[in-house]
Amino acid sequence: MKSSSSREFLAVVLFAFVCSGTAHGQTKVDNQADDQPPASSPHPSPAQHEAPARVARPDDSFIIGIDDVLAISVWKEPDLTKQIPVRSDGRISLPLIGEIQAAGRTPIQLEQIIADRLSGYINDPQVSVIVQQINSLKFNILGQVIKPGSYPLTVGTTIVDAIAIGGGFKDFAKKKGVYVLRQDLGGVERRYSFNYQSFIKGKDTKQNILLKSHDTVVVP
Repeated sequence: MKSSSSREFLAVVLFAFVCSGTAHGQTKVDNQADDQPPASSPHPSPAQHEAPARVARPDDSFIIGIDDVLAISVWKEPDLTKQIPVRSDGRISLPLIGEIQAAGRTPIQLEQIIADRLSGYINDPQVSVIVQQINSLKFNILGQVIKPGSYPLTVGTTIVDAIAIGGGFKDFAKKKGVYVLRQDLGGVERRYSFNYQSFIKGKDTKQNILLKSHDTVVVP
């Protein structure tokens, strides 16, 4: 009987030891969980409230011209976010700062000018200028051509190209008297003569100049 009692006593001791070890292990796991860093807060950090960084855009090197439509936005200033056409004098008008010369400048240059002027009213203004619609790149051809009118201006278009785009000469066109009218931003009009008859003979080929936006080719 003593032997049986001794075995029962040992079994109880072993069971108690195992239970103690299991409880200790659970406590250790719980403590490890307490040591874990807290989960990230759902609230954004101050850095997330900063103005978005500016990225390069394909139109950054584009020269803004008359009749182009600009999308101008100022971060956190909805009243200053607008779509504005560039007027015939090359200027635009914005609240607070008034008239600004836009034609002849790139979007980046215009952004900086607007931001500088707004800095007197807004703390660290973040300005974005995007060319929403390009209407400035066009030329006109008038007079004795088959299809006179206004046409889109692509890179590398010359006087001869313009005549071809206009359908070519009519029968009584004065091919020696063709000329181009060009107006600069100061409003000064310049005239460039073009003798088509001389050009096709290989003489004075430099007179076949590249056209600029809003040039008018006149065929008398």
